[in-house]
Amino acid sequence: MLLLRAPNPMEMRTARRLFLAMNTTSPSRNSATCQRHFSQKKIPKYQAVVVGAGPGGIAAVGNLLEVKKGPVLWIDELFQGGRLNQYYREVPSNTKVKRFVDYADGVEPFRAIAKETKAPNAYTHLKGLDQEDTCHIAQAADLCIMLTKGLDESKGVYKQPGSVSSASWTEASKWTVTLKSDEKFPGPESVSSDLVVLCNGSAPTSGPLPVKTIQEIGLDPALKPSLISSLLPSDAALTIAVIGASHSAILVLRNLYNLASSSHPKLRIKWFTRHPLRYAVEKDGWILRDNTGLKGAVATWAKENLEEDVLPASDVSKCLEKVSTTKAKEQETYLEHLPSCTHVVQAIGFHHNELPVLEREGERLEVKFNNETGGFEDKKGERVA
Repeated sequence: MLLLRAPNPMEMRTARRLFLAMNTTSPSRNSATCQRHFSQKKIPKYQAVVVGAGPGGIAAVGNLLEVKKGPVLWIDELFQGGRLNQYYREVPSNTKVKRFVDYADGVEPFRAIAKETKAPNAYTHLKGLDQEDTCHIAQAADLCIMLTKGLDESKGVYKQPGSVSSASWTEASKWTVTLKSDEKFPGPESVSSDLVVLCNGSAPTSGPLPVKTIQEIGLDPALKPSLISSLLPSDAALTIAVIGASHSAILVLRNLYNLASSSHPKLRIKWFTRHPLRYAVEKDGWILRDNTGLKGAVATWAKENLEEDVLPASDVSKCLEKVSTTKAKEQETYLEHLPSCTHVVQAIGFHHNELPVLEREGERLEVKFNNETGGFEDKKGERVA
């Protein structure tokens, strides 16, 4: 049995490592076509099932095609670039343009799509930007949508709108995957596969707070300037608490400051942080604090406005109060300061979306993702493979 999450999109050339220990027989193009016309008598068979069509799912499909593991059944609700496109188009990237280009150049199926798509397109647009600079997420999201459209049946990829409710593995029949197909696009109730790749993404984390009278603003709308502006009344006296100090937290602070200094003059901000600002640092072939450190325009704004030695003299200080705390005193600090706030934004990280029900030989399988291996472990810490 082999159950994987999506490969790191930036390491697509190492795809072959992901699929060792697979013992499969590739069906012909004709058999794949027949499988698409779902039979009541025979469960459709695919070499791989990929769940999710965000950047991770796109990378997984590209890697599978690169190592000739098709046909692939690809399952997603929208096939529109995942959260990247749905929520974060207005967010400045914390990744250099060249790394998005590397993503598109990583495997032959992606390179073929870039050549086949009429120029100008999302790929040629990124190629024309300063490769050492950052960009807006919208530009990367457009690339994801372009690649998604190009990964079609002509390349051995069969898209099924919907979701996966369960996946059951047995030595005899490998994976049996149960689907919840979109009513507008009916598909099979279940399919068989040698490999299941879970790329079902993550969502912002929100923790319990000791003050219940405060209104919470989700991280997603807080990261979208056009939306947060419309959600907050422009003529009301508002005090918004922002919890966190990572890239997303500083983005929220900048968005709120821009409102306070323009359309929402009565808006004030309380910024709760447990540690000094941390910045991503490029090393030889890797990035220190790649996931949480500040990068690009956000890092520049933080250095110019939020550091201890510049905040008092910055215009930002006119509407922002920094509240330092510690893990031990966090709840005490919240009890003291949150009652004076009208709203709160928690920018404290992300959690994995819920996985489908997984079973092995008829028994429920509880799995935990291992970031180092790209695979899963059971409750005992043993590799699920």
